[in-house]
Amino acid sequence: MMKKFFILLLLLLCDFCFLTAQSKFLIHNKHKTDKISFKLINNLVVIPVEVNGVELSFILDTGVSKPFIFNNIYDSLKIKNTEKIFIRGLGEGEPIEALKSSNNIFKIGDAIKLNQDLYAIKELGLNFAPRLGVLVNGIIGLDLFRDFIVEINYSSKFIKLTEPTYYIYKNCKRCERFNLEFYNDKPYINAQVSLKSKKIPVKLLIDSGGSDSLWLFEDDSLGIISGDNFFRDFLGHGLSGSVYGKRGKAESFSLKSFTLKKTNVAYPDANSVFFAKKVKYRNGSIAGNILKRFNIIVDYRDSLITLKKNKYFKEKFNYNKSGIELAHDGLRFVKEYEPFMYRLNIKEGNSINNKGGIKLVFDKKYKMSLKPAYAIVELRKDSPAEKAGLKKGDIIISINGKSSHLLKLQQIMTMFYGNTGKIIKLKIERNKQILNYNFKLENLLK
Repeated sequence: MMKKFFILLLLLLCDFCFLTAQSKFLIHNKHKTDKISFKLINNLVVIPVEVNGVELSFILDTGVSKPFIFNNIYDSLKIKNTEKIFIRGLGEGEPIEALKSSNNIFKIGDAIKLNQDLYAIKELGLNFAPRLGVLVNGIIGLDLFRDFIVEINYSSKFIKLTEPTYYIYKNCKRCERFNLEFYNDKPYINAQVSLKSKKIPVKLLIDSGGSDSLWLFEDDSLGIISGDNFFRDFLGHGLSGSVYGKRGKAESFSLKSFTLKKTNVAYPDANSVFFAKKVKYRNGSIAGNILKRFNIIVDYRDSLITLKKNKYFKEKFNYNKSGIELAHDGLRFVKEYEPFMYRLNIKEGNSINNKGGIKLVFDKKYKMSLKPAYAIVELRKDSPAEKAGLKKGDIIISINGKSSHLLKLQQIMTMFYGNTGKIIKLKIERNKQILNYNFKLENLLK
């Protein structure tokens, strides 16, 4: 009887240990590591995530402490045990309402967590997918980085998750390793920026969920100022609304021995980052357009991050010279032509040479198809596009003779980052009218 009781107790203890362990992510394979491919969209890492058995796409974001989803998929996940909360992010708007849910099952490759908190954003207008041009359902950060050592290979587009006790560091002579500091569970790194020939040490949030390069909070006492060489622009969309500010160039940006020249830098308006600036000694953020230039090992356990230059390191920093920001704006009917061939029987005496036979005739037919529509959602004041007469809400029909529905959103946006003086020809639809506009890309920075 004692033996039977001991076995039963042992089984119960094992079950308890398993359930306790599943309060964090675990790799369910013998190697305790797994590699997951990702999409690099506008400098953002988009990974496949399965939530409660539903396959989704999440942005991997070091700048968020809890995963959240957008309201458009809330019902399909059959979320229970919810409570209403309010959260705040970047932007000048008010805190937004969200539903907190517990006991959700998350699966990323072979990594599984059985008791994951999840936040569902109820704001109808808050969805980053239209601006990225690909389906994105949510964002995840801290939970993954806290439980694993995470390698982000931007050049080969995969992340590698390894349970910390199984990770072995390799010698890397071309790497630089940095100590991380944490505030509110978010990682910060020390770097150096050169402005007006002055080298300034800065403490920056590592924000892989931002597509920009470098954000700095202006501070006259530290010499962090935009000077006269800037232009005002839309900088991004945060949880609490749109963020606007100045865009300029830093002479250089350094992470120990790694130095990037003529780096893009943005100075967000103070109201948009009021709460972000409350972190003591924080000077800004380092985001995707810098991070993607390295292959990275993130180790929250030992508060370390390792960087190694990759193929993107020498890529020139550029910016949108048109003044246009586009977003996916539903679907529109497009007339598509398809070539086809038919046989025409020719009776004797009716052909040109009076010989009967068969004539092959090539023609074309068309069909109406639903294709993605792209609309102007932001238009910089006094930009080349605005001066040409374009307006917010205009639907792009074609760009430089190419039908917009044949292009991905990021392909179109890339054209706006072209060389100064390049001519952009747009055919647009406005109030059911088709209009044509031309303008040249303009360099606003000296």
